[in-house]
Amino acid sequence: MAEELIGIIGGTGLGDALAEQLIDAEFHDVDTPFGKPSTAICVGKIGNKKIAFLNRHGKGHKLSPSEVPFTANIFALKKLGVHTVIGSGAVGSLREEIAPGDLVIVDQFIDKTFKRENTFFRGFGAVHCEMTEPTCGRVREILVDIAKELDIKTHPKGTYVCMEGPQFSTRAESLMHRGWGGDLIGMTAMPEAKLAREAQICYAMVALASDYDCWRPHEADKDKQTLLKEIIANLQTAIDNCLKLIKAVLTGRRGLVSEDCRCRKSLDLAVWTDQSQISAPDKEKLKVLFE
Repeated sequence: MAEELIGIIGGTGLGDALAEQLIDAEFHDVDTPFGKPSTAICVGKIGNKKIAFLNRHGKGHKLSPSEVPFTANIFALKKLGVHTVIGSGAVGSLREEIAPGDLVIVDQFIDKTFKRENTFFRGFGAVHCEMTEPTCGRVREILVDIAKELDIKTHPKGTYVCMEGPQFSTRAESLMHRGWGGDLIGMTAMPEAKLAREAQICYAMVALASDYDCWRPHEADKDKQTLLKEIIANLQTAIDNCLKLIKAVLTGRRGLVSEDCRCRKSLDLAVWTDQSQISAPDKEKLKVLFE
């Protein structure tokens, strides 16, 4: 069996920190039918695992959430041979119990994005992937179990509301998201998770709480600079904990890739278009997704 290649997508703050941990790193400039990914993909090792690391926002955090080439990113990782992806991203907390600095192993999403290409199959045919459980329960379990061993403050589940941005929520929106049952608010998990499912990739998301969203009023005696310093400090705590967790997962013995996982068979019943109506060039262009 070929050596497992684990995809890691770094969000705000984690990108540079994790890239520095890779041994024998090589950069791969991958072409896809959807253009170039956010940046070259760095392939190296952490412990006994081979890693394909992608900085979601590009070098120097140049790309805003709406500008991230999500289709190219996921396609490029699959083209390299990635079958499991762990993503990370900074979020605001919508719940008192999820304190700034905590980690959350996301299990559900509410997708509010509207500007982003959210499928590989536009023009190809009618392809409907099942998304009841949008993250891989098997990989989530590994992350949760190892977080317990490390005594890192980690919530084993949470619903991530993904908004378009780049502006933050109004207070009315923040209160609405809480009313919907959202636990976290962010801008980058969608359509990443949907595309991973279309690519038959096991996907998990570690969310890094940087602050309470604006539903919770700030303390009146604190000025903006003080609040910003607190947010940055909270995010750094979450980054350090996330890095510790991911390194422990990657150096552990539990396998992150399973070809028997349901995520690896997500296209089995998804293509509703008659095969005779799908052109040979389209099949060739997207064959990576079906592998």
